[in-house]
Amino acid sequence: MATKTAGCLFWRPFCPYKLRGDLLLHSLSANVSRHCSSEQATQQEKSPKRSNFRPAPDSTHDWIGPPNRLSNLRPIIYHIPENETELERRLRNLRQETEDWNQEFWAKQNVTFNEEKDTYIISQLKAKGLSERDEQGRKQKLNSEEMAVFYKSFLDSNRIRHSNYNKEWYRRNFTITLLMGRAALHRAWRTIAERRSSNKDSTPTA
Repeated sequence: MATKTAGCLFWRPFCPYKLRGDLLLHSLSANVSRHCSSEQATQQEKSPKRSNFRPAPDSTHDWIGPPNRLSNLRPIIYHIPENETELERRLRNLRQETEDWNQEFWAKQNVTFNEEKDTYIISQLKAKGLSERDEQGRKQKLNSEEMAVFYKSFLDSNRIRHSNYNKEWYRRNFTITLLMGRAALHRAWRTIAERRSSNKDSTPTA
């Protein structure tokens, strides 16, 4: 789906019944990739802050912001359609709630990952009799085999947490998909009813 930029935000054509690609199950291997890309997470900030940006009232699109520095996920502000039905409101609120829940989970997970990784690297360097920085002031690093030990250990120790996340992810996706289907049928039926009503009004009487 095409997107356009507006400042540091993206907008996309409103389509409430298209399931987002990022609403797919995250495998454990994907979890490691997400952790490793979160180098900017800090110990002071452990929760993503929702942007105060609000689209103009006449906006007709979902708005997508730049990746959050803690979760590495792009925040989304969902469009509120004109004449929103109760079912559509439930769907939008659940999608926004799921968005916030996902941001919160990965922000905390990434911060924990980085803290434990730093602790592991320092301990391994000390075991080798090395300092955290070399003579040029650059951070000392471990090789890929040494880091693989940490990655496996982190996944093993967080296996239950990741499993619970995936279960909840499935549950939320199922509910969102169900609501999308119901809302789509409701909108289609409403369109048909409006057309029939319009045709009746335009039919000449004897």
